Amino acid sequence: MKHYIIVKFKNNYNYKYEINNIKNLFDEAKKIDGIEEITIKSSNSNRENRFDLMIEMELTFDGLQSFDNSSIHYDWKNNYGKYIENKTIFDCD
Repeated sequence: MKHYIIVKFKNNYNYKYEINNIKNLFDEAKKIDGIEEITIKSSNSNRENRFDLMIEMELTFDGLQSFDNSSIHYDWKNNYGKYIENKTIFDCD
């Protein structure tokens, strides 16, 4: 399955400064059983009504469960959640 995390950061947060740290954090998630691939893409648009970052994960249902319970997910929410204005979570085959 695919799991998408699509994020709009707050205007005063420079997420591009943190992009390597975000990528490194999600690279650690690749060690979790059931997670096959993770792709992180930054938007190429600076329009106000666009989201900033898309995290695409290819994983099994059990891999998603393991990710949700992982320290990596906790770190993502704890370290970056306060800078997120809006997000969309979308799962599909």
